[in-house]
This record gives sequence, C-alpha cells and structure tokens, in this order.
Amino acid sequence: MHLLLVNDDGIMAEGLRVLAKELEEDYKLTIIAPDNQRSAQSHAITLTQPLRVKKVKLEGIKSKAYSVSGTPADCVRLGLEILADDNVDLIISGINMGLNVGMDILYSGTVSAAIEANIYELPSIAISAEDIGGVAKFHIAAKNVKEILRKSKERIKDSKIVLNVNVPYRAIQEIKGIEVCKIGGPIYDYYIMENGTNGENIIKLKGRKDMPKEDGTDRYYINEGYITITPLHYDLTNFELLNEVKNWI
Repeated sequence: MHLLLVNDDGIMAEGLRVLAKELEEDYKLTIIAPDNQRSAQSHAITLTQPLRVKKVKLEGIKSKAYSVSGTPADCVRLGLEILADDNVDLIISGINMGLNVGMDILYSGTVSAAIEANIYELPSIAISAEDIGGVAKFHIAAKNVKEILRKSKERIKDSKIVLNVNVPYRAIQEIKGIEVCKIGGPIYDYYIMENGTNGENIIKLKGRKDMPKEDGTDRYYINEGYITITPLHYDLTNFELLNEVKNWI
C-alpha cells in the first residue's frame, strides 16, 4: 500500500517525521510538505506563481521526501500528478500540532489537504494532536492512526472517505477509547486591540472561546479523554433545501 504523507506545519515538523517513522515500517511512503509553516491556509492553491520543489532528507527517515513552496493542497496535487513514482492508495495529512475540531476544519490546512485527496477520488485521513504549551504527544497519535489504518484499510482503500482524527493530550493509559462523532461548534473569537496610527483599527485573534461543549461532538469527547473520528466530505450542498429553494425561484 502506497501512502502519500502531507501536512501544513512544514516539511521539518516533528509530527510529520514521527508519523513517517511509524508508518514506513509497514507501508511505502512518499512525503511532500510545505517548505515552511502553512497553518490555517484552508483549501488555498497557488495560481499566480510557479512552485519550487526540493528533495529533502529527513532525519531517521528512509522514504522519499520533498518540500514545496506552496500550500498543503498544492502538496497533494503535486504528489498525485507529478512526484509520486507510482499510484497512491491513501493520503494521510498530519500529524498537526494542535486539534482540528469543530469549525477548525474550515480553516485547517491539514484537513483541507485530506479533502483535496477526496477530490481526486482517493481516501484520506487527517490526524491532529492536542498540544499543551506547544507540546503534543505525537508518538501516541502516530501509533493510534497506524492502528486505525490497520483496522480500516481494507474498507477504506476503495472508498472516497475522509476521516478527521483528533488525539487528546493524555498519557496512553488515560485515553478512554475512540468515539466516531460529529463536529462541534465555532470556537474562535476576534476583538479590537487598539487604534492604529493612520486611523485604522488593529484587530487580532484572541483565541478560543470558552464555550459549552455540546454532547456527542468531537470537542466534547476530546475534553473527556477520547480519540475522535469524524467522517467528512467536500460537497457542501444543503440537499434538504434543494427543492425548497427551487420553489423560491
């Protein structure tokens, strides 16, 4: 089975290296990632300038690796169309530093890379690890995504599914299990910091709102100590309203 590994934290990110180390024992890997940090790029692709690709040697990793001067979605496209030396069976995006739960998935380069694979009609997994003070338990996340892949690969390999996986910041013995669940609500908050020198307002991202965690969502289960899995797809059509909107027109 040939896996394409991508991320949005950059080619030198620890999460990517740990994941590659865990998976290359059992799978063929091609690794392609941005040449620097590209978090919160969502599904952007590079249209107006050429992309620069460079072969990279990752410490302790035998698999081929490339850096790209583009976005996470660019990395998937280049991997599938140019850089992979044979057919890719599955794309794995991550391990991201920090969770991608709730509305994070709309902004996340990690999740968007996995969805880009879906556009190519290939299955994918986005994997993210909760961080505390810039530290995440990547090894636990890597072992768990390998186990998820082991259990599901025969079903997933012929599908177009995107699985969004999040791992809490807990010791392995403290993780209560795995919950397949829906995404939670919005969590980011903006506020005006100060007045600028030219009459403009300076607005910065304050961070995550302290909002109630709705039962049955990824945010709820992560807080309770579970690994979460949410199946996603990129078709945003509201099928329930199709006929109703036709009647409006």
